[in-house]
Order: sequence, then structure tokens, then C-alpha cells
Amino acid sequence: MAWAALRPVVKACIGGSLIGITISDRYFSVAAVHGGSMRPTFDGTTDGREYAVVKRSPLYDYSRGEVVVFVSPADHRSRTIKRLIGLPGDWVSVPEKEEIRKIPDGHCWVEGDNGSASWDSRSYGPVPLGLVQGRVTHVVWPPSKMGHVDKRVPPEGRVMPQRNL
Repeated sequence: MAWAALRPVVKACIGGSLIGITISDRYFSVAAVHGGSMRPTFDGTTDGREYAVVKRSPLYDYSRGEVVVFVSPADHRSRTIKRLIGLPGDWVSVPEKEEIRKIPDGHCWVEGDNGSASWDSRSYGPVPLGLVQGRVTHVVWPPSKMGHVDKRVPPEGRVMPQRNL
């Protein structure tokens, strides 16, 4: 008798969970932002966290200046948010090391907006595009920062794009 009463509730919960997982996996999700590496785009200090919408994107469908979420190459259990600076085949100037690096095929170059507080490609090198999970499109929390996340390309001369001959 109790099962008959609970069955519609359990069925709705399972159905809702499957729909939620599908949406999160294929279309968009919400990610917590913490730390100061992306200041001023994200403060990372508002009650400890900010939240942003992550739009899932097909592999290789990214452009320079977008903020992306990827699995950290240093710790595969954590996700990281950085700005995409360079794409496969680009040459990137790394002023801190006084070197120019070529981004290999299937990789990208990511950096935090606050370079002095960012652990990014300048530390661990190019990131495999297979680790990139999506692009950050909007801040949804806190309400005072709600809005679109702007695309910002690196300063002139930092990236030399690959030219198709």
C-alpha cells in the first residue's frame, strides 16, 4: 500500500534527475568560481564564491578571449576557469619567461586575468582541448554581478595566430 503512494513521487524524482543530468551534461551547468586568478572578471571572494553558467560546446568550437572551464591538468579531480588566449598552431609570447611557445595541435593556451595570482598555462603549459568542458557565458551569483561575461582578446603582440596558407 505504501509503495502505491510513493510510486508517483519516486517516478517523478527519477525522471527529473535524468532530465537534469542530461541538461547538465549536454547543454549547460552552473560552476562555482573561487580564488583571485580571474580578477576583475570574477572576484572569487563574495561570501567565498561566485557562480557562473557554463555552456557546453563541441570540441574545437572556441575562440580567443573566451572564458572556459576545463579539467585541471595538474589535478584531474578539479575544474578550473581561465581565459582562452591561444588556439592550436598559434605562437604565444610568455613575458615572464621571455620565450615564445607554439601551441601544439589539439591544445590551447589559457591564462587567468590576474596573472600575478594565476596558476595557468604559464606554469603547466598548453592544455589539451579534450579537457575543455565549455565556455562561461554569464555570472548568476551574486546578484550584484549578474550579467554576460565579456570576451577579451590578449594585447597586440602576445599571440601570433596560425595562418592558413
